[in-house]
Amino acid sequence: MTVVPRLVLSAPSSGHGKSALAIGLLAAFADRGVDVAGFKVGPDRVDAAYLGLAAGRPGRTLDPRLVGADRIAPLVGHGAAGAGLAVVQGSMGLYDSLAGRPESESTAAVATALRSPVVLVVDVAATGQSVAALVHGFRSYDEQLWLGGVILNRVASSRHEELLREALDDIGVPVYGALRRQDLPSVLPARRYGAVPALARTEEATRAVRRLGEAVAATVELDRLLGLARSAPPLPAPPWTPPVGREDTGARPVVAVAGTPGGSYSHPETVELLRAAGAEVATVDPLHDEALPAGTGALVVGGGLPESYAEQLSANRRLCIAVAELARTGRPVVAEGAGLLWLARELDGLPMCGVLDAVGTRRDGLVAGYRQATALTDGLVGPAGTVVAGYKEHCGVLTPRAGARPAWSWDGGAPEGFVWRGVHASQLTLHWAAYPQLAARLVAAAVAAADAATARPDGVPA
Repeated sequence: MTVVPRLVLSAPSSGHGKSALAIGLLAAFADRGVDVAGFKVGPDRVDAAYLGLAAGRPGRTLDPRLVGADRIAPLVGHGAAGAGLAVVQGSMGLYDSLAGRPESESTAAVATALRSPVVLVVDVAATGQSVAALVHGFRSYDEQLWLGGVILNRVASSRHEELLREALDDIGVPVYGALRRQDLPSVLPARRYGAVPALARTEEATRAVRRLGEAVAATVELDRLLGLARSAPPLPAPPWTPPVGREDTGARPVVAVAGTPGGSYSHPETVELLRAAGAEVATVDPLHDEALPAGTGALVVGGGLPESYAEQLSANRRLCIAVAELARTGRPVVAEGAGLLWLARELDGLPMCGVLDAVGTRRDGLVAGYRQATALTDGLVGPAGTVVAGYKEHCGVLTPRAGARPAWSWDGGAPEGFVWRGVHASQLTLHWAAYPQLAARLVAAAVAAADAATARPDGVPA
C-alpha cells in the first residue's frame, strides 16, 4: 500500500483562484520544511511547471484521456514518492470536462479515483449566505465525492467573512482559510511565455511563487489542511514504474531532450522512461545552447516548447544547423507541438532548422483539443495503424500540413505531421507514460543509427 497525504484543490468554475492557491499552498508547505509534490488535472503543462517550481520537484499532469483512468493513482504514487503532501490542482469546475466526459475525466472523477478529499476554492466577492447553497450543491451532487472543506477567496471584510463562516457552519462544511480581495495578486508571468519562466527559474517566476506562498501562509490554516490530507487512505494502486529496457553492455546512447536546466518541455515521465530504456539523457536549451550535447544520438522536443519564442529559436542558427545535421544523418528525432514548427523551413518568415520542407505561420485564435489518432506511417511511435490519444494546442499552422509520409490521421481532419528518415514530427502531443514503448523504440533506433553510421564510409545511415 502506498500512503500519500493528499488534497485535490478545485472550484465551482474557472476564475476562482485555485491555480494561485495551489501554487501558494505548495510554496507555503515547502517553506515549512514539508516535502511536497504538485499535480495538475488535464493537459496544462504551464500550471504543472509552476507547481513544480513551488514544490521543488517536477510538476506532473494527470489526464485520464491521455494516460487512462487506471494510471492516475499509480502516477501520483510515483510522482509523490517520499512526499509528506501531494496537492492536485483541478481543471475548470469540479464536475467539468474538456471533452464532455465528466464521469471519467473531470476533477471530481480524478479525486474519486484517488480517494482524495477535495477542498473547494470559492470566489465570494459577490456572495453572502448563498455560499452555503452553492457548496451544499457541490457536496450533494455526487455521493462518492469527499468534499473536505472550502477556502474562501476575495472576502470583502471581517464582517463578510463572519457571515460566510456562519452560513457554512450551518451545513457542516469546514473553512480552512479566507483571503481578502488583494491577497492573491496577479503576479505570475504572462501565459504567452508558457512554462519557460518556471522551468528556467527566472527571478520573476520565483518571486511570484514566493509571494503566493507568503499570502497563503498568512491566511490559510495549514496545520488543519495537512491533517485533512493525512486522513486520506492509501492509494488504491501501486506506484507507476518505468519499464526497464533490455540489458546492454554497450555504451548508452545520448538522447538530448529540449528544455532548460530546471526541466524539459516533455512530461517528466518521458525522461524517466528514456533512462529506464537505456539512454543517457542530456538537456539542450533551444533558446540558448548553440550546440547539441556531446555524442547526441537522438533528440526529443516535447510539446511544452512555446510558439512565442520564434525569434529566439530562429536566432540560434548554430543549434538549428546542428539539429538539421542530426536529422540528415538519420538519427531519431521526435518533435511535438511547436517542435514541429521549429523543424520547418521557416516560421512567420524567420528561418528555422530546415529539416522539413514546410512553412509555418502563426494565426489569431487557438486550436486546442484531444484527438484519437491513427499512425499512417511506420515510425518511432509504432507501426502504421497504431492508435493513440493525444492533445493539440497551437496557433501556428504548417503548409503543407503533412509530408509525403504523414504521421497521423483522425476523424474530421486531413493527414497531419511528417515522417522522414528518423524524424517523427507532429503538433499532436502524447503522454509517454501511456505508451512506454516509445522510449524503447527511440533508444533502439538511436543505437541502430549509430551502428549504421559507423559501418558506412560517409557516416550517414542508409
